[in-house]
Amino acid sequence: MSTLIENALIVTQDEGRRIFHGNVQFEGDTITYVGTGRPASDEIIDATGKVVMPGFINTHAHVGMSASKGLFDDVDLERFLDMTFKYDSQRTEEGIFNSARLGMYEMINSGITSFVDLYYSENVIARAAEQVGIRAFLSWVTLDREFTTQKGDPLDNAENFIRSHQNMRFVKPSVGVQGIYVASDETYQRAKEIAERYDTIMHMHLSETRKEVYDSVKKIGERPIEHLDKIGVLSSRVIAAHCVWATYHEAKLLGKNGVNVSWNAVSNFKLATGGVPPVPEMLDAGVNITIGTDSNGSNNSLNFFEAMKFSALTVKNARWDASIIKSQQILDFATIDAAKALRLNAGSIEVGKKADIVILDARRPELIPTDKNNVVNNIVYSTNPASVDSVIIDGVFRKKGGRLIGFDEGGVASANVFV
Repeated sequence: MSTLIENALIVTQDEGRRIFHGNVQFEGDTITYVGTGRPASDEIIDATGKVVMPGFINTHAHVGMSASKGLFDDVDLERFLDMTFKYDSQRTEEGIFNSARLGMYEMINSGITSFVDLYYSENVIARAAEQVGIRAFLSWVTLDREFTTQKGDPLDNAENFIRSHQNMRFVKPSVGVQGIYVASDETYQRAKEIAERYDTIMHMHLSETRKEVYDSVKKIGERPIEHLDKIGVLSSRVIAAHCVWATYHEAKLLGKNGVNVSWNAVSNFKLATGGVPPVPEMLDAGVNITIGTDSNGSNNSLNFFEAMKFSALTVKNARWDASIIKSQQILDFATIDAAKALRLNAGSIEVGKKADIVILDARRPELIPTDKNNVVNNIVYSTNPASVDSVIIDGVFRKKGGRLIGFDEGGVASANVFV
């Protein structure tokens, strides 16, 4: 079945970053037409006064923790981690499943069509993703056995998860590493081998706090990024979350290795990690930057518009330069650059790309006035989830006319998400 979205202001995010009034057609899970013509279609949607753009890609989350919002607030990261580790050790599959569904609906509501997750029990989260219908790049978290609450060996668990969850519609299984503070060189090397063996991404926390960096220097004489470069772990398959305490030299190491960085500004500031990643230097070094929300435990929302705006504001303020990063760059991080990090055929409105599409209602007060001259600025600085009219993932509407499809408010609210 083919669907034509007509009379829209289209933010293509293609190579030329074209913006024009026109029509977009998709059939099945693929975009089949982008232009000013009107190809024959089975269904026609009038998008007059609306904006069509690619769906957002959230490159760092712990969606199984969505029910933890408000539970671990106003504490530093070390205390936060202690509390979350205890929380995780007491959870049930039912709680993780319901919590993950809740987070997925929250992400869809905000225009997110794909996300990267780092957690244990990704097999449970995979069931939720297939049920909800959202693209989920699920990285089973690994760490040294002495630190884990997982049953069995985390690396064996990760490999078993990847083997048993291949060829699914929405789920892409992969391997992750918690961080250098709980993972030895052997753990990193084995995780790398698993990622290479199954050709997956490798997701990790990296240089998130000053303590993490200083402890690494004290223990092994090297900063985390320096050390992972030395032992050959860094590569273009790595998505490194945070990198708040990366130096300019380390930015060059990240670029040399083709590493993708997930910038989580809201979470970093809420946990007072004390820094802003050297984004301009990373860009100069060729680092592919993307944007993540982190979890509801450390962010308290999965609002991607908030994540984009706050990211821009943090670096502008830190450098005393409002022009140091532009809204177009932020939108690139959130769409086409994130798709590159995931090797995903999405992130732009182009023929042959996946039909992962967001429709914004530009007639809402927060988006008036919007035209092709200011639409990118307004997406990054003015929009909120209430502006999202529709979300299409893999050619299927998951939000339409402002209503989440499949979201039963009473059912989700009463589900057991806390255990």
